[in-house]
Amino acid sequence: MVIRPWKENPMNPTEPHFDQPPGQIGGNYRDELPEVITSYLKAHHARDLDTAIERYTDDASVTDEGRTYNGPDEIREWLSRSANEFTYTINMTAAIKLGDERYDVAHHLEGNFPGGKVDLHFRFTLHDGKIARLVIEE
Repeated sequence: MVIRPWKENPMNPTEPHFDQPPGQIGGNYRDELPEVITSYLKAHHARDLDTAIERYTDDASVTDEGRTYNGPDEIREWLSRSANEFTYTINMTAAIKLGDERYDVAHHLEGNFPGGKVDLHFRFTLHDGKIARLVIEE
């Protein structure tokens, strides 16, 4: 897979450490995350909009900062806007399987957004090998 940065975004966040050998993260192993999640996170962090959108179901929803985005058009708009709003670094700090097709992937972000630092949970629900729901919250 070729990851292309979004041309409209000059920001290059720190590469998440996906290419390190599998290791224990937050009590679980990174290699236990489904490929759809790891490839989505790579695409999201690299600003590869098309690859990120392909990882969602047609009726997927994303909730971020209390607002929900439904379907590919709204999710694409959210991805594009959120990628260009702030400059930040991001590092995965934990990955936990919550149940069948449910995962919590924690990240630490530092940047020029209000507060400057935050720990966020990316809570994924999968369906038929794709992301059906993503909730991002502290």
